[in-house]
Amino acid sequence: MNYWIIKFAPFRRSWKEILLNGKFEIYSVRNPQARNNLKEMKMDDPVFFYHSQQELSIMGTMIVIEEAHQDKTTSDPRWFSVTFEPILTFQNPIPLQKIKEIDNLKNIGLLKQPRLSVIKLTKEEFEMIEKLK
Repeated sequence: MNYWIIKFAPFRRSWKEILLNGKFEIYSVRNPQARNNLKEMKMDDPVFFYHSQQELSIMGTMIVIEEAHQDKTTSDPRWFSVTFEPILTFQNPIPLQKIKEIDNLKNIGLLKQPRLSVIKLTKEEFEMIEKLK
């Protein structure tokens, strides 16, 4: 099992919209590292959903319900999409500032690669973040 963070600007797709739709498909990811991370995702992998650019908080958790498949926005076979189902909304979203305060999280992609939209975590990192809710 792998653990992930998906970053998305709420003005493009918010957590509330995902809850209303009952699922979220990420597409148009053109960063090679993010694409490779999408390819690694497996059914039922847990995923944090993070509001980027505004709010800067983890809003809740999702799971992978459809593994990497052709990105519908391009016919180029190099690019993939993954579909998720929301599982849990955090009553108090986890702010980026709170994550930055944890020494054992100083090297996660959310902090080291702030422009990356699909970030892999270790199980330990995921559990540390989950405890902050």
